[in-house]
Amino acid sequence: MGVIHRPARVHRAHPVLFTCGTALLFLALFCARHVLYDSWTLAALPFKWFTYSDRFLLSAEADGFDLTFANYSKHQVSAAPFEDRVPPVLHHISLGTGAAAHSRWMTVRQDCLDIHPGWEAFLWTDETANTFVRDHYPELKDMWESYPYPIQKIDALRYMVLYHYGGVVLDMDLQCKRALGPLRRFEFVAPEAHPAGFSIGFMMASKRNEFVGNLVANLRRYNRRWIFLPYPTVMFSTGCHYASTIHAFQRDRSTLKILAGTKDNFRMHSLNGPVSTPIFNHLGSSSWHSYDAALIVTLGRSWRLPVILVGGVAVAFFVVRRTKRRNMLLKG
Repeated sequence: MGVIHRPARVHRAHPVLFTCGTALLFLALFCARHVLYDSWTLAALPFKWFTYSDRFLLSAEADGFDLTFANYSKHQVSAAPFEDRVPPVLHHISLGTGAAAHSRWMTVRQDCLDIHPGWEAFLWTDETANTFVRDHYPELKDMWESYPYPIQKIDALRYMVLYHYGGVVLDMDLQCKRALGPLRRFEFVAPEAHPAGFSIGFMMASKRNEFVGNLVANLRRYNRRWIFLPYPTVMFSTGCHYASTIHAFQRDRSTLKILAGTKDNFRMHSLNGPVSTPIFNHLGSSSWHSYDAALIVTLGRSWRLPVILVGGVAVAFFVVRRTKRRNMLLKG
């Protein structure tokens, strides 16, 4: 007598359950739309950054600017004969038991003051910073005070003081080798970072600059604990990645100049680690980097590791799904 093969049962979702599940999915997506969009903008930076880069990367061809600074006087504090769009103001920030407590950093700061005689200078400490945020950004004060990492307060303050006063914001570990006058002809300038974006350790901008205002305005929106790790939380909420993302999604980036290198030396103005550029000696403290920084840097340097991780997760998901389906058929 032959074996009778019964057809496998096909499990179909109940129409009501399917409808409810679909509705809940769309509701969840709607509630999380801001998080999803912000996450997408941050993830898209490496691809979005170089769109129309010829319009915002400083160059001799497009801007008539000498990237080596060899043709400018070391003591040139003005952009003359061009208009000075950036006011003569220097900002340094030292919160908590920071750089102001170390004579070495104060000496480095003094070098910048000496080479910019007559410029107004601010050293933002806990007391002056708290008063400034309370008086000029009361709507952001609670968030600013609740940042889990001190560097977030420093980063956010950079944008606030730069928008309010204009001028130049410098990290305490940047030693000026020459005056920044030639760059004052531009509305905004910051050095290029690698592999994408720009560094916020040095920025200069006109007073009430629209882009810098957008950096301030978006602080609350991007204020999240990203996977509960210090490095991505800082970078994505207030740091270089955050600022570069806002830059990348501006409608007109032509006035937001990025100080890049030449074809022969594309990292000429990069401030990664202890380096010497045409305008700075970067002593490279970077003391805020935490235990997870090495992992993030490794992921950024090697595209193979992220691909392997994502591929591994996809294969595991496929195997589990196939196994469950096979078990259901056998039970049927």
